[in-house]
Amino acid sequence: MISTRISIRVRYGETDQMGVVYHGNYATYCEVARVEFFREMGLPYKELEDKGIMLPVTELNLKFHKPAYYDELLEIKTFLPEIPRGVRIHFTYEIYNEKQELLTTGVSTLAFIDMQTRKPVRCPQYMKERLEELF
Repeated sequence: MISTRISIRVRYGETDQMGVVYHGNYATYCEVARVEFFREMGLPYKELEDKGIMLPVTELNLKFHKPAYYDELLEIKTFLPEIPRGVRIHFTYEIYNEKQELLTTGVSTLAFIDMQTRKPVRCPQYMKERLEELF
């Protein structure tokens, strides 16, 4: 398993009238964490796109344990539990507040899609090799 951590401070516009993070913003937090995961692994998402591969989210499940509030510094842990062997890649997420209380957990699945044909393709070999080095 490979994992990374990033921090994001909750902005005012991400909250509702009670100062609680609106649930739809967690998808964005996971996306930011995932893009940074790829960057830290030496596999920038832009490089993947430049090589003709896109990674749309095909599934996202979130479980909210406790709310996050305006101006809190959140820590998002992103995990890659296994090296992708086919056309999908799976991630798990844990979001904590500054007190290290678990706020949200999540799972996402993305598909490798050829930008030209718009059809699923297997995980690029160079990506698989890099991830195998890190596992």
